[in-house]
Amino acid sequence: MTKSTTETLKRTLKPIHLWGIAVGLVISGEYFGWNYGWGVAGTIGFLIATLIVTVMYVTFIFSYTELTTAIPHAGGAFAYSYRAMGPFGGLIAGYATLVDFLLATPAIAFALGSYLHFLYPALPVLQSALVFNVLFILINISGIKESAAFSIFITALAVGELLLFMGIIAPHFKTVNFLSNAMPFGWQGVFAALPYAVWFYLAIEGVAMVAEEVKDPEKNIPKGYISGLATLMFLALGVMILSGGITDWRKLSTIDYPLPEAISIVLGKNNSLTQIFASIGLFGLIASFHGTILASSRQIFAMARSGYLPQGLARINHRFKTPHWSVAASGLVSFAALFSGTTSQVIILSVLGAIVMYMMSMVSLFMLRRKEPLLNRPFRSPFYPVFPAVALLLCLLCLIAIVYYNVMLSGIFLAGMLIAALLFVLSGKHKEKIDNDILLERAVITAAE
Repeated sequence: MTKSTTETLKRTLKPIHLWGIAVGLVISGEYFGWNYGWGVAGTIGFLIATLIVTVMYVTFIFSYTELTTAIPHAGGAFAYSYRAMGPFGGLIAGYATLVDFLLATPAIAFALGSYLHFLYPALPVLQSALVFNVLFILINISGIKESAAFSIFITALAVGELLLFMGIIAPHFKTVNFLSNAMPFGWQGVFAALPYAVWFYLAIEGVAMVAEEVKDPEKNIPKGYISGLATLMFLALGVMILSGGITDWRKLSTIDYPLPEAISIVLGKNNSLTQIFASIGLFGLIASFHGTILASSRQIFAMARSGYLPQGLARINHRFKTPHWSVAASGLVSFAALFSGTTSQVIILSVLGAIVMYMMSMVSLFMLRRKEPLLNRPFRSPFYPVFPAVALLLCLLCLIAIVYYNVMLSGIFLAGMLIAALLFVLSGKHKEKIDNDILLERAVITAAE
């Protein structure tokens, strides 16, 4: 199988761009979604779940970076699993990655609509979400450097806002609030809360999707991942702990806009700072919304280029050097999801896709160490095999938790995977092989400036 197009992606991204993309992809997780974990575990129960998931992500990212720098391919886990396990491995990882990013996008769109509705009750949630979808499809088609520059700008504003948020509510923190009925469901609640703790970090792996557009990926990708993860760890723990101590945490455990509500509790709903904060609160959601469209479109592009999706989706716009049809396709999926589920359901499905993809990546790492010991690995996982093994075991724990507490949604995910596998076999794609130059980017993507 050969390339579907002679157009190439453009190498323009530096470490600061990768930090902006990494943090931008995830930072909406600090603004909403995680608070549903309080509803199933309480504050202390969810804190324990968050610490477990933080360990999972630290060990995962340090292991995943080995794969990203050794095989800097826009398909991410799809490319690693194909190389390690063949066509069906690539199919499972690719499907899981698509679910991860394609469904994270409408979840964030729901929250954007909810924030706007909080500010301006006359604006309907769904229609606002659809408008954001169209706008950011156009921005992502306009060019990767322009998109990345926007990511840096909007992410810096979002980080600054979260620091301001923590500074405003910290003086009002009361330990008695945080510890009140803090673990109502015991360890069972901790188990149930794991998927919502994943939402704090979900999508940071999306940096791999722009690997073909990074200057000197061997050096710059690790810098982007590590600096991004450190930033997110600090913000996640700070926002979650401080928010849980300003009032009865149950008031914030069932809404899509916990931070504006927290500010209104501290300052009063009529305070001008409350309205200003809620307005700039859109920055964090916009940063992640923009990033997930970017990452999901690159996944569609990579799978189409490799023959797993229609070849037309792998076309690159001659003027902007972006995969415009794959960007449009990711937007259409987001449109459909907005009409079909609630925020919490979409989050669970997105997290399920992410966890399966993480597990496939760690298995691929172990297999490639054995199959290709001479593969150039500019960054090697520290403490191997302990780090990838810990990441794999904690991912398995999260997977069991998701399936146990979300049987119907897990069934939908599995049914989609089985349908994809059936179509894959019927089309004969499982008998075809992707050339090495498709899986090892250096041979096929030029360093066009």
